[in-house]
Amino acid sequence: MSTVQRNMSLTGEPPKTINTQQKLASAIGLIGLAVLFLALFNINFPNKTLWLTASLIAIGGGTVWFSIAAYGNKHEGIKNDGVYFKSLTSKGFWAWVLGITLTLYYVVLYWFPQYLGLVQDGENKGLVALFDPLSKFLNGGPASQWFVYGTLYTVAILAFGIKFILKYRHNKYEKLRTYSVMFFQLGFAFLIPELMQRLNSDSFSLPYYDLKNIWPLNYYNFEQYRVDQFISAGDIGLALLIFGIASIFIITPILTYKYGKRWYCSWVCGCGGLAETAGDPFRHLSDKRQIAWKVERWVIHSVLVFVVLMTTAVVHSYLGDDSSKYWLTKVVFLISVAVILTAVFAGTFIFKREELQKDARYGAIGYFVIIISLIGFHYFSGKTLFLFEAETLRQSYGFLIGAVFSGVIGVGFYPIFGSRVWCRFGCPMAAILGFQQRLFSRFRITTNGGQCISCGNCSTYCEMGIDVRAYAQKGENIVRSSCVGCGICSAVCPRGVLKLENGPLEKRIDSNEILLGNDVDLMKYVNN
Repeated sequence: MSTVQRNMSLTGEPPKTINTQQKLASAIGLIGLAVLFLALFNINFPNKTLWLTASLIAIGGGTVWFSIAAYGNKHEGIKNDGVYFKSLTSKGFWAWVLGITLTLYYVVLYWFPQYLGLVQDGENKGLVALFDPLSKFLNGGPASQWFVYGTLYTVAILAFGIKFILKYRHNKYEKLRTYSVMFFQLGFAFLIPELMQRLNSDSFSLPYYDLKNIWPLNYYNFEQYRVDQFISAGDIGLALLIFGIASIFIITPILTYKYGKRWYCSWVCGCGGLAETAGDPFRHLSDKRQIAWKVERWVIHSVLVFVVLMTTAVVHSYLGDDSSKYWLTKVVFLISVAVILTAVFAGTFIFKREELQKDARYGAIGYFVIIISLIGFHYFSGKTLFLFEAETLRQSYGFLIGAVFSGVIGVGFYPIFGSRVWCRFGCPMAAILGFQQRLFSRFRITTNGGQCISCGNCSTYCEMGIDVRAYAQKGENIVRSSCVGCGICSAVCPRGVLKLENGPLEKRIDSNEILLGNDVDLMKYVNN
């Protein structure tokens, strides 16, 4: 009996099963997760230190073993085999299961931590209690839901970071930046803040400070209680407060000018670190349509305006009015904010007006007028700043952006919308860095259009939804505010068309187009 070959692929069927080693590694990882799951239901483990250690080693070790089994015996090079055929990476059944599970986890984490075992006045139970030994070892106190989250977050970046390094081991840039995000997550985001808590006493108290988080990503950094803690902690606290301010106005602009937003979004940031490591299998799911790009620009800059308004209102709420007692009064602060915003707006329109598209110009004018009008309204009328109480704005931002957008949607929807939903549509830090990258940075991705074969790998695996191929076909530099400089487009290009570079500002946005039949009337050249 004859059979019908329904697959037109010249390379054969996509892989449908995993090998024996991968199955064993998966089993070990699932056993580690099972320990956490049992703890969630208040199973009392007699030796929590031993069980927690075994669980984390099983999860991390299983992931690493799975990765070695998947990539260890293969040649170096692009390895995205079968991503559109697997349920987990093609919005299939298991993708929805994982997405719903992650979403529920974040909902419980943010709003119902008691179901994780957190006890405010007493000994922890359940999952949180399992992490008590590690928490007491690092910071001297019992665990919280955030310690549990931070530990699992760090384990995920480390384990999947090794997987990412094995997958892209042919590319030095990818390996270096992955080592970087692993280092910053383990050291600056997890170990150092936890160890700093050991310094606290009845007479000395430092706020919990993730040293790599910069305003507006850590939108809470300038709330009154934190500023009071910084000041009361003496020289160390004051140094941290100054570091937080310097990060905004000095460190970030200089590094972004030299290297683009990639120095932060792809080398330092924890959100980007998780997206690049654990989220790597889902990067091809980002929406590449033009409508998504338009929505992205309006949403992310609206979030930026929201956080500027909220932070201004919060700081304004606890400043004094008496200029004889305080050099930074409410009036001085509002004038300073207005001057800074006016300087940025005026400088952009004077020096970079031609590089802004029409809707960007109109949007910038609209946002600027709204903010300045609200500041002026308060200054001359004396009514509530921005028409709402500062605490109302802070709580609204914390709930809508800090929790729902960045956590529930940003990570929970990895298997459905791709790994950079938060970075692309909601992160105000990405908006600020992107603004500077687009207009005041030396970074660009150069293209060699004559070498492009239009395979589409670059566009497919761009997690930010940029149609990289359209630029490559024309030999045009890619200078997009949303680009995080991850370099995957270059890593998956089989022809070496794309290159991440730092160069002079002049003509970095001007295209150096090659002639394409779709763009010009070639008969004009024939007739001439």
